[in-house]
Amino acid sequence: MLEALAASDRGFRFEFENFDWGSDHFRQHGMMMPDKGLDALRHKDAILFGSAGDPHIPDHITLWGLRLKICQGFDQYANVRPTRILPGIDAPLKRCKPDDLNWVIVRENSEGDPKAIAVNAGQAGPATRGPRGSFAKSLSSRQSMNAPRRAGRCCLFG
Repeated sequence: MLEALAASDRGFRFEFENFDWGSDHFRQHGMMMPDKGLDALRHKDAILFGSAGDPHIPDHITLWGLRLKICQGFDQYANVRPTRILPGIDAPLKRCKPDDLNWVIVRENSEGDPKAIAVNAGQAGPATRGPRGSFAKSLSSRQSMNAPRRAGRCCLFG
């Protein structure tokens, strides 16, 4: 998409550099990214981060060994997600027109993964992974406990 955008306007261009970090790198080297990985990223204008999860590697390794290492290393405290419906896209919100939804979601990005909490018949407790569909029968939400300083920065972002 970025390359198509650049092709439509000759006034700017993108240069991409791919890094082979992630789950395959972990299997080969025992770490998600090299020790000097942040130095390789330090002078880049932007970091486009793809999926890093792997069913054969525990989540805490992929999270803390790559995404949070980068986010904390560069103090990238705000995960900014523009959300809008583009014309011609079959959106999940069928009744929304492109002008009806134009949000920017800002989420704290450097403290770790929000914890899932299961709520069933008024009783809350940590979510567990049971037989397929067992968790879906409960009302669930994603909650996160963040340090006031870090959460406050997100409230003031923008």
